[in-house]
Amino acid sequence: MLEQTTLYQEIHQQPDSLARLSGEGRAAIAGLATAIRAQDIDNVVIAARGSSDNAGRYAQYLLGIANRLPVALTTPSLFSVYQRPPRFASRSLVLGISQSGKSPDIVSVLAEARRQGQLTAALTNTPGSDLAQHADHVINLWAGNEQSIAATKTYTGELLAIALLSSLLADDGEKIALLYKVPSLVQQTLDMNSNSAQTAERYRYMQECVVIGRGYNYATAFEVALKLKELTYTIAEPYSSADFLHGPLALIQSGFPTLVISPSGALSNEMQSFLQQLRQRDAEIVCISNDQDALALGHKKLVLPDLPEWLSPLVAVIPGQLFAMHLAYAKNLDPEKPRGLRKVTETR
Repeated sequence: MLEQTTLYQEIHQQPDSLARLSGEGRAAIAGLATAIRAQDIDNVVIAARGSSDNAGRYAQYLLGIANRLPVALTTPSLFSVYQRPPRFASRSLVLGISQSGKSPDIVSVLAEARRQGQLTAALTNTPGSDLAQHADHVINLWAGNEQSIAATKTYTGELLAIALLSSLLADDGEKIALLYKVPSLVQQTLDMNSNSAQTAERYRYMQECVVIGRGYNYATAFEVALKLKELTYTIAEPYSSADFLHGPLALIQSGFPTLVISPSGALSNEMQSFLQQLRQRDAEIVCISNDQDALALGHKKLVLPDLPEWLSPLVAVIPGQLFAMHLAYAKNLDPEKPRGLRKVTETR
């Protein structure tokens, strides 16, 4: 039974794990927000790999827009392989994001940041990890044991932790209150996409595709593409819609599969225009959206509840997780055991 598989259960555990993080994790996140204010932090550097790196992309947009903080994704090999770490700017927050907290290259970034006297923090599902030992502030994701190789509930936990940090740092009571509704919005999204198995069946012979998002959901494009690669072995390339028009658009021919993440917001008009261009080129479009005009341009629709654009990545990834899982089964693959992968990957 599908419902008894680990991946299915962990995808559907996300409302509960996010509710735990909102309750149990708030104090630690508030403590980090207080430290950022006290030290007058004016820039953020993030060290991460894989899904955690995609969470960092969300932080670039959210902390940039809501908190006016420039956010950079670091290059871990400068620290671990070349051993030529750059000098951090003064008043930096160096944030390590890692589910396991074990990867030596990510740990090396925080260790060097602490040596340089910068404020350090870790978002991790393993608060006793090596990464946490080098962090002034440790944010436990409270996701519980995640056994599936493909990260699901730890990824959305990272997004929620970043959103809580941003809102607490801004002291925005309205946003904080809305974040407590995230578990119910995720449950609503799961319920709204109960037909995703039928949608995935249409694409069982798909070997390659592109996944498009922009703004806050640039992160979602990368994460959904990663899930398709991990679980279905599809060559899935993520793009910003703007970058895609600068050359990769030539890929599109009749029937080319294109997943587009386009929730309502500041980019609605631009994304609708982009979708129209795809239709003119006869692309095969799977649209993930709560915008009825955008959904109307998709051949298949994965729907989202209504919510502000800044919050949409926490739910927009859910249909992508479901689609990738069901596509794996449609291809007669075992998403519980992706070939050649382990749960914890340690790189240097």
